[in-house]
Amino acid sequence: MPSGDFADRPQHKLCLFDVDGTLSLARQSASSEMIETLRALRKKMVIGFVGGSDFVKIAEQLQPAGVNVLDEWDYAFSENGLTAYKLGKQLPSESFIGFLGEERYKPLVNFILHYIADLDIPIKRGTFVEFRKGMVNVSPLGRNATIQERIEFEQLDLKNGYRAGLVNALKEKFPDYPLTYAIGGQISFDIYPNGWDKTFALGRVADEEFEEIHFFGDKTYKGGNDYEIYSDPRTIGHSVKNPGETLQLLKDLFLKD
Repeated sequence: MPSGDFADRPQHKLCLFDVDGTLSLARQSASSEMIETLRALRKKMVIGFVGGSDFVKIAEQLQPAGVNVLDEWDYAFSENGLTAYKLGKQLPSESFIGFLGEERYKPLVNFILHYIADLDIPIKRGTFVEFRKGMVNVSPLGRNATIQERIEFEQLDLKNGYRAGLVNALKEKFPDYPLTYAIGGQISFDIYPNGWDKTFALGRVADEEFEEIHFFGDKTYKGGNDYEIYSDPRTIGHSVKNPGETLQLLKDLFLKD
């Protein structure tokens, strides 16, 4: 039976969700149906999101008008859990730059920028390297692209492998760096210390000793940024193609009655 912070839930289970492609379309807001379904689920069990983006970006996608996103979730994990909240209270955070050091970080970023400068893609928009607290996000297109430009780039990337090519080049150039490269979303990939993938969030919830931890994500293939947590023995993984599939799975698994 549930106890402690979650004694009000009938089931001592946790559902964790990726954000882009799982709860909402990439960089777009979650639908009202998704928000209401999650609220219904929260009455039965504990819920949390675990995304690669920073907290502000995720809040924009999951926050209903006039509501604090932290009031809607039991756990809020941005940057793979490096920035974390439990029941609205922030947990201790970690730092990418503190781990890697400036002297190793600078050559990495210089190489990325030179590579992207020489990359022949139809358009480039800006913010090619976004430094975050727990990782670096890299986009050959640039994070300032419009939604339509993101869609068009994703199709080109599937055909030409721009992101995969840069990842392979980084692995060859910096083989001694203890870093993981994970492709996610439509236009970018993340770089973070080994072990700082989304399974990092699982360590944040271990004290609750949940009976089951379910994870829902769309980039669950090897090399995708949901793969590690999806395949982790501590979770029951659910692979979805879009938010519509997430909704249907939630209804089938947990919200039939």
